[in-house]
Order: sequence, then structure tokens, then C-alpha cells
Amino acid sequence: MNRYARQMILPEVGAPGQHRLAGARVLVVGAGGLGAPVLPLLAGAGVGRITIVDGDVVSLSNLHRQTLFTAADCDRPKAQVAGERCRAINPEIAIEALPHRLTPATAPEMVADADLVLDCADSYAVSYLLSDLCLAEGVPLVSASALGLGGYVGGFCGGAPSLRALFPESPDSGASCATAGVLGPVVGAIGAMQAQMALNVLLGLSPSPLGLMVRYEGLGLRSTSFRFDGAPEPAGGFPFVAVSQLQTQDHIIDLRTDGALLHPQARRASAIEVAAQPPAPGTRLALCCATGLRAWRAAEQISETWPGEIVLVAASAS
Repeated sequence: MNRYARQMILPEVGAPGQHRLAGARVLVVGAGGLGAPVLPLLAGAGVGRITIVDGDVVSLSNLHRQTLFTAADCDRPKAQVAGERCRAINPEIAIEALPHRLTPATAPEMVADADLVLDCADSYAVSYLLSDLCLAEGVPLVSASALGLGGYVGGFCGGAPSLRALFPESPDSGASCATAGVLGPVVGAIGAMQAQMALNVLLGLSPSPLGLMVRYEGLGLRSTSFRFDGAPEPAGGFPFVAVSQLQTQDHIIDLRTDGALLHPQARRASAIEVAAQPPAPGTRLALCCATGLRAWRAAEQISETWPGEIVLVAASAS
């Protein structure tokens, strides 16, 4: 146990805690900026099985914040490279690298097979998909996001409220690292806190990080936190589904103005047009867009006057 001697000295860990880590199954969705600190820290701590899911490849613009990669890794699958790095750090643990996107069709089985899920994807659609599944399965979820000079990390589900309980409405902004920018140390700091939350959950430390939200501001080098243990789950929500999960009887609307239609039965329309001519009663309405944000906002608008079932499809996560 020399590998873990420095952390086993801690009374919060010890031999029992190390055995708990060795038996843990963790699903990490996203091997980019947040995954860069999360993955080596979990591997080094001795988490027994880590599944890495990421469908992207390494690019030069990633390297300032995705410190798990080098210039020589450009154009290689992030999941594959991240898996290699984690195995090099700790060959005693099991690493499964899946170089494809997590979708509403593939996610349920992965979540059900995990003791803990880490959302490092930086995608609204993926975050809420994971939260919905973790809430249903009773699996803890540690979700984080970083943008510009700040971000947050929170512990959800597994007995605590879900992401929807804290953020029930569609996000105010569709900005991403590509459009709004981000500093590498900000992502590193938030990712390190995400890894710490994960270890706290796996070790069963008290107070639990589940039900805790931490916000980090890189400009002032400060963090604030609050608990949301009593936040009620919203009565309704718009779940994300995959294109493959759409049904022939669905009323499918592609809100995008160009590109190939996401489904053969889809037609192009705006939220205003759909609200003016809603589907027949008893029909499920499927709203499709690139990231899921436009579809979510359209669903909120349409649901004010049409009470039927609405599901969302994000091209980036389907």
C-alpha cells in the first residue's frame, strides 16, 4: 500500500477508506478541461474502476486548459488518451475509455452501473440528462461547469435534490468556452474541487457534499458555498431523448434553420409557429436544436398554452 501511504495516514481514509475507493465504480463524462484534473486525481487516489466517456478529439485550442494532453495528442480521441494517462499513473486500477458521445440512448445503462457519476461534459443537455437518470437510480452526481473567470461545482441526487431542483429553468446564456473563453487555472481549480467532492462521497465523509453548491471566482480568488438540501423537485421538466428514441407518432419539430433534418419525420418551424398550431391532444411534441437550449426555451414558451408532453433533442448529444 506504499502508493497510497500519504492519504491512508489521514483518519478520514485509513485502510477501510482505501478499500472503499478500490471497490468504487465511477463514470466520468467528459475528458476535457474539467476531466483533466479530475481523472488523474481519481486514478492516483486508487478509485478501482473509472469509465471515461468523451466523443471529441484533442485540438490545439484545448491545450491551455486540458492539461492531460500534449501537442503530440492532437487529433487523437480524448477518451483514449486520457485512459492511457490514467493507466500510466496507476496500472493497478481498471480504466475503460469510450471514445463516443454520451447520448440519452446509451446513458441509462452506464449510470445504473456506477456508484458515482461525474459530469465534466460542459453541456446543458448532458448535465440534465445525467441528473434525471441519477435521480431515478439514486446515484450521486457531482456536476461542474467553468466559463470565463468562474464556475461552480455541486453535489446532486443520491438522496440530495437534483440539478433541476436548483436550476429548474432554462439557462440564461448559451455561451461556451469556444464563444466566451475561459482561463486554464479556473478550470483546474473547479476540476480539483470536483475530484475532492467525488472522494468525499466515495469515502462517506461528513458533512456530505451532496446538497452542496460551491461557486468559484478566479478574478477575486475566492469561493462561496451554500446548501440546498431542502430544494423541492420541480413538478415538471422537459427530458432529453435521443433521435433513435423518437416515435412515429411524435410531432417532431427541428428548430434549426439549416442543415439536414435530424429525423425523417421532422419539419422546420419556429416556437411561435408551433405555439400557434400545436399538435393534436395526446401527441408528444419533440423539439430539436443543436445544443438543447433553444429547444428548452421553446418548450417553456409552448407549455404556457399547450399542456401536452414535450421532449427535447440536442444534436450535440444524440
